[in-house]
Amino acid sequence: MPNGSLEKFIYTGDTLTTPQHLGWERMHKIVVGIARGLEYLHRGCNTRILHFDIKPHNILLDEDFCPKISDFGLAKLCPKKESIVSMLEARGTIGYIAPEVFSRNFGNVSHKSDVYSYGMMVLEMVGCRKNLDGGGSNSSELDIPNWIYRYVEQGREFEWPGVVTSEENEIAKKMIIVGLWCIQSRPSDRPSINTVLDMWQSSIEALEIPPKPLLSSPPRPPIHSSTTSLA
Repeated sequence: MPNGSLEKFIYTGDTLTTPQHLGWERMHKIVVGIARGLEYLHRGCNTRILHFDIKPHNILLDEDFCPKISDFGLAKLCPKKESIVSMLEARGTIGYIAPEVFSRNFGNVSHKSDVYSYGMMVLEMVGCRKNLDGGGSNSSELDIPNWIYRYVEQGREFEWPGVVTSEENEIAKKMIIVGLWCIQSRPSDRPSINTVLDMWQSSIEALEIPPKPLLSSPPRPPIHSSTTSLA
């Protein structure tokens, strides 16, 4: 793809500089486009496809910055009417793996696992940093969900750093609210991807503030690459 992967437009090392590269309106179009792609995988195909590795590195951008979901090496197929899948080992990339993928105490592995990864990616786009997921010390990484939720706790009147116009601030707020709903710890508390699309079309006033996610992710192993996958 002419513009490479989404990853290179997010992790700049300086918090809140991404809008200078993509702009908030373009980021909004990208996250909506990714959601439409996931909806096709989850609902549009004859056999439901669960990707299990949604992350910025696997989102490619064409000349118009239209997103394309790539790398289906960890994907699983399942019947459309039943999205719960059996899994002997955790699969995915550290930082984006839904809690139920590594511990069934949270619930069953299903299409909601892709929703979790999608939500974490959306929050990273807002914060312009990788999510710190246990044991990392990179200065460009943060505990993204908790860091962002501190702004949500201020109520609807908060202004997100780095935005200029009221329209940009509304996009940032919507990305935060949708992202936080998507990373709820239990799959039953997350929206389906088609509900996520409805949320993107809703006004900010119509969106309910989500509860603070009780995150519990697997500790990061002593590896050199933050994109190492578990298969």
